[in-house]
Amino acid sequence: MNAPANSKLIKGAIGDWEVVIGMEIHAQVTSRAKLFSGASTEFGGEENAHVSLVDAAMPGMLPVINEECVKQAVRAGLGLKAQINLRSVFDRKNYFYPDLPQGYQISQYKHPIVGEGEVIVDVSPTEQIRVGVERLHLEQDAGKSIHDQSATASFVDLNRSGVALMEIVSRPDMRSAEEARAYVSKLRTILRYLGACDGDMEKGNLRADVNVSVRRPGGPLGTRCEIKNVNSIRFIGQAIETEARRQIAIIEDGGVIDQETRLFDPGKGETRSMRSKEEAHDYRYFPDPDLLPLEFDQAFVDELARGLPELPDEKKARFMRDYGLASYDAGVLVMERETADYFEDMVRAGAEAKASANWLINEYFGRLNKAGLSVVDGPVTAAANSAIVQMIASGDISGKIAKDLIEIVWEEGRGADPRAIVAARGMKQVTDTGAIEAAVDAIIAANPDKVAQAQAKPTMLGWFVGQVMKETGGKANPQSVNALLKSKLGI
Repeated sequence: MNAPANSKLIKGAIGDWEVVIGMEIHAQVTSRAKLFSGASTEFGGEENAHVSLVDAAMPGMLPVINEECVKQAVRAGLGLKAQINLRSVFDRKNYFYPDLPQGYQISQYKHPIVGEGEVIVDVSPTEQIRVGVERLHLEQDAGKSIHDQSATASFVDLNRSGVALMEIVSRPDMRSAEEARAYVSKLRTILRYLGACDGDMEKGNLRADVNVSVRRPGGPLGTRCEIKNVNSIRFIGQAIETEARRQIAIIEDGGVIDQETRLFDPGKGETRSMRSKEEAHDYRYFPDPDLLPLEFDQAFVDELARGLPELPDEKKARFMRDYGLASYDAGVLVMERETADYFEDMVRAGAEAKASANWLINEYFGRLNKAGLSVVDGPVTAAANSAIVQMIASGDISGKIAKDLIEIVWEEGRGADPRAIVAARGMKQVTDTGAIEAAVDAIIAANPDKVAQAQAKPTMLGWFVGQVMKETGGKANPQSVNALLKSKLGI
């Protein structure tokens, strides 16, 4: 195996180390009902309000598979370019937690619904990696233990118990925290495009178990530790870097890494031991006797494939081909399906594609991020932003006026008409060379000392440009101002 690029290595006290990362992503399936019962999956209900007799593991209650959850898993597998298995088996994974009423979890082990696939990940504008997906299987979530309502007792909320999860297991193909963050972001984007998972990490609807090990560059794999239930992309990066450095320090001090499950504490910036890492035999898997093998035909898969939306990689390629966008710009626009739709709405409303992309990425998205808004709930419509971009292109307003204009449109809300605002407030750019020339002549006449300085040092031209723009209220065409000043100053 070739050693990786030096930028990915971690410097230890006695040499360089390579971090090896694999992930198990638990994605909550978008469905109104749970995996094996009709109980609601709605978030935020009163404790134990969304619990059926099946979820509570009452005697004699039998699970019944939710077809919509099966369809969502197949859609996700197709989105990952993965093998769809026409026959899969549900197993019982035996372990005890207070918030798992049955004493076992219904999952899939040897025969998952989805086999091998891959995710193409843009780590940076110049680097792309492929992360292999080993499998995707369906399983039920556990409930939630609550420890802060009593000094002497813990409580259990079973609202999440039985909610359908897709566990997406990657190959150990990532070599840095940056790659891992980019992988989770891309996977989240694919699932959101498909509508298979909303990806809301704050609600626990997407969370990661991160497997981390270290080794000498190109050497054999080291002993891995699993960091459990990391619930933000930023924390995933921090957990990897923290755990890698912990392992390096132990090995360099002559110790050995114990294979174990750990938790990441973002407040303290450390990982801590949770329990020794279980192996598959510890769970005593066996086929669930209450559930027949899950079987469907290729026609079922083909029908779901025909209903898939255009996915991010295909959309990015189309944006680059049809609109002439750079890879980075196209990648930013397709990160969210709503953002890509907003961009195309701007183009359909008449704005040029590259100018629309530049305006969104460099101006509008910054305002949205600062306000904590998305393009869906932002106050400026695609038609309004399209009108602003078109007025810049036609010379009706300058780039500086455009920044003032977007501020006004933002304040006035989604009913604002940028063209009407420009007309009503006299914001149209001055392109009349006679009016601009008069302002230029006045500034030159009033500042003979600056004229001499500019003729000796042409970089002083910027001072004159600023004065003319100030004199015209920022409405003079900058190209005309520059041309006239250069001509009159002999620069």
